[in-house]
This record gives sequence, structure tokens and C-alpha cells, in this order.
Amino acid sequence: MPEVPAKPDVPTKPDVIVVGGGIIGLSAAWQLNQEGADVVVLDPAPGTGASHAAAGMLAPIHEAYWGESHILRLNMAASRAWPAFAESLGADAVDYRRNGMLMAAYDADDKALLDNLGDLHEQEGLPVERLRSRECRSREPLLAPGVRGGVYSPLDHQANPRRVVAELLRRVPTIPVSATEVTGNRVVADDGRVLVCQQVVVAAGAWTGRLLGVPIRPIKGQILRLSGPVGLLRLPVRGVVRGSSVYAVPRSDGEIVVGATQEEQGFDTRVTAGGVYELLRDVLALLPGLSEIDLVETWAGLRPGAPDNAPIIGTGDDGIVYATGHYRNGILTAPITAAAVSALVQGREPPIDLAAFSPNRFDAKPGGHTTDPESLSGVPA
Repeated sequence: MPEVPAKPDVPTKPDVIVVGGGIIGLSAAWQLNQEGADVVVLDPAPGTGASHAAAGMLAPIHEAYWGESHILRLNMAASRAWPAFAESLGADAVDYRRNGMLMAAYDADDKALLDNLGDLHEQEGLPVERLRSRECRSREPLLAPGVRGGVYSPLDHQANPRRVVAELLRRVPTIPVSATEVTGNRVVADDGRVLVCQQVVVAAGAWTGRLLGVPIRPIKGQILRLSGPVGLLRLPVRGVVRGSSVYAVPRSDGEIVVGATQEEQGFDTRVTAGGVYELLRDVLALLPGLSEIDLVETWAGLRPGAPDNAPIIGTGDDGIVYATGHYRNGILTAPITAAAVSALVQGREPPIDLAAFSPNRFDAKPGGHTTDPESLSGVPA
């Protein structure tokens, strides 16, 4: 692991203020810091929202959907950026693993859904292998004997988001406050402080809509963590079980992350009996060998979702740089979003075409808004 310098002091007058200390905000701040900018991140509890809940699948291929080619291109660019990003933080430290991913179909109807995605993969020229039942179980012996088939992607990888956030927090200065108002280059914090800088970056996840009025909504995801012998599950497995999606992602220490529900429940982060039951029901149908290992944690986080499922990355009419709305792919897209944000702040051409992700693409244009501080007590995801 590379040597890490002492955490930098909080600058008294930063060049850039980043509102939001999830993996997107922290990655953007770190990238800007690497390029010489004085940066501070505002967040009352950095890394405890969606980034803490996430499984860490870096899966551009298994996250490909019809009609979302622009999101696929972004995700593929992010995947290519991940090896250097992981190496900078310490690949072992963040548990970055490049062993591919398997998507499996539980029954015949599920296989039809998977075949449809396979057609998309072929149309987009993605390097995947369509597998029969026996071939699936050869790659992952823990799969149930009755699985009908699957798709293996060598380009879908994984990392541990909690470790990534921990490494970023060692490198980025933070102030434990919420932003209650953002206008131009001015931020008002919930403790009454007014901070002024050259550029504000808003990466407040599911809370961005409350802060700036863009159409970002919270999408609740309940997730479980199991613990068993190291190597019990060889590969990350994403399954379709009776029409529902479930995944199991193994860590190098024997932890297996199982998720995740998708619920339109506002800012509710309760873990429910029904959510836990549905996840266990589906993952044990797919991977029955997990039934004997320990259930060690239940959690719920809030993904930030836009109406068109695409992230918001770009400079708004208000002059604020937006980095939000990454939905299921915040961990995957962190390094490419960070590079794009840094380029925007410093007046360079971004590494990707951001036209499809502009904050100005919605009818309601973003602008400065004031918000009740209590409503932001959990900011950000």
C-alpha cells in the first residue's frame, strides 16, 4: 500500500467547497487536491450514506439496459479509470478485485429476461460469454443445481466502498456540517457559518433535490452482510430469481454482501422484516449454501435517482458544478466523475462528453434554494 501523508489541514479560504462526503464528493475533492486546489468537503457524517450501504460492484456490462447507451458509455469509461484509481489508493487496501462477474437465471422465465440482456450485450459489442447451467456451476459451484443459464462478464469487477471511503477520508479535509443554502460561490452551513470560495461542487446524493431543486429523488436500498469462510463464494453473482434481481458479492475476508431492494419510500432508511426476507429468500434460492453462514449486518441507504436514470454531471446555469444522481453506479463512476469535475472546475475539456448528463437538461432549471437545516441532517448519500 502506498505511503499516505498526514491528513491535510482544513484550508481557511478554500478554492473549492464540495458539498457532500459520499464517494462521489470525496473522489472529486481528492482529484482536485491532487491537481493543486485547496478543497474542503462539507458533510456532518461523511461516508455513512449510500456509499456505506453499497456492495461495490463495478459492473458496466451487467448494468447495461436498453435505451441507455449513453449511460453504458459513461460506465465503460469509469471501468477503464478504475485500475489507476485503485492503485492510487492502494488496490489491496480497497479490496479491488478483477475476477469478473456472473449473472444467473433461476428459472425459464428468468432465462428469457437474461437472453434479452444478452442480445443487448451483443448489439453493443460487449465481451460476454453466454453460459449453460452446467457451465455456470463450473464457474461458481455454490449455485443451485436448477439454474437455467447465465452470462459471464470478464470486465465487471468489484471494490469495497467502505475501504475506498476510508482511504479518501485520510486524504481529504472535511468540516462536519450540512449545507443549508448554496448560491453561486457561497455556502451557508447549518451552524451559521458562511463560506465563500471560487467554485462550489454539489455532490449531495439523494439530498441534492432538497438543496438545489433538481429532480433527484431517494431510492431506498436494503442490504445484508453475511460472514463465512474465505473463498466460499468465488465470484460476484447477480441473479434473476422469479423476476426479481438479487446479488451476492464476496469480499477477500469472507464477508458476502447481499442486496438490494429498490423502494420508493422517500427518505425512509428503516430496515424492514419484509425487505430482509425478500433478499434472503431470493439469494438462498440461487445460492443455497449461504444458508449456514452468519448474518452479521442489515443496512439501508438512499440512492440518488434522476427521472431518466442518468447522473447529473456538469456546470449549471447557476455556476455550480453538479455531481449527483448516480443511482446504482456511484461507486463505479466515482473516478470518471471526479476527473470530469476537476476538469470543469479548472476550465479544461472533461475526459468524457457530458452533454447527456447536463444539469440543464430538465425543465426546472437548477438555482440557489434555501432549505430547513433539519431536513439535511443526514446529508449526503
